[in-house]
Amino acid sequence: MAGCGSGSGAAGKLDVVATTTQIGDWTRAVGGGDVAVHQILQPNTDPHEYEPRPNDVEATAGAKIVFENGDELDHWMAKVVQQAGGKPRVVVLGERVPVRRPGESSGPEASRFDPHWWHDPRNAEAAVRAIRDTLAAADPAHRAAYARRAAAYLRRLRALDTHLAACFARLPRAQRKLVTDHDAFGYFAHRYGLDVVGAVIPSQTTQAQPSAGATARLVGLIRREHVRAVFPESSINRRLAETIARETGATSRFTLYGDTLGPAGSAGATYLGMEQANADAIVRGLSGGRLECR
Repeated sequence: MAGCGSGSGAAGKLDVVATTTQIGDWTRAVGGGDVAVHQILQPNTDPHEYEPRPNDVEATAGAKIVFENGDELDHWMAKVVQQAGGKPRVVVLGERVPVRRPGESSGPEASRFDPHWWHDPRNAEAAVRAIRDTLAAADPAHRAAYARRAAAYLRRLRALDTHLAACFARLPRAQRKLVTDHDAFGYFAHRYGLDVVGAVIPSQTTQAQPSAGATARLVGLIRREHVRAVFPESSINRRLAETIARETGATSRFTLYGDTLGPAGSAGATYLGMEQANADAIVRGLSGGRLECR
């Protein structure tokens, strides 16, 4: 299964812990067979609700490196590292990225910056470079291999970014109105020229709860703005999104990968696949099925 890894590692492999599915995917892409990755979050697991398991502590105890997202998304990892008792190098990738958007000043996961930074491929590039450099510093014998794999991945990442920008350029400006399950797509919208109209859960964390008043305001806004689609997310109960879509005449047929990659075999099983699938879903939903992004 693509999402799973072993924290112990085979002989000669560098033991690494990755908190999220995205970070796990990048680490495997750069590390290849030279790295044993223990990925804490599994596909379709909500990071905002995650409770670490004993095997996460065990894997962290033997790890040389821990890659974290930061910005309170994986705040629970601090407790895991403390309980593990080892001395891994902890690298917070969110501190290495160039594009930062404001977080929320209050609420259950208040942070200075929006934690969903990976939805801008330029930030993903910076994260991959940081992973490459960290692995090379810890394992100089495989420095060239890490550099080679990272360079190949970065080429694919830049090609994806260019392709997605071209897809959204075909979507009429008046149709670029985005409503998602929670406020996780600010970076994506900013990168590709979309307007975030609102979210079913009006917060950057799924720990928040929408009030009846907030839901009523969103329904009114969707009607006034003639929003064509409400996008559920793969790791969140879609019932309220579907109810709002029915009430407003929007479609809720297209699902996004927000906080997590999809399971093995799905369109969103990798970071590159996730963002391609998200773009295709958004273009299809907002164009009324006239356009696609393949």
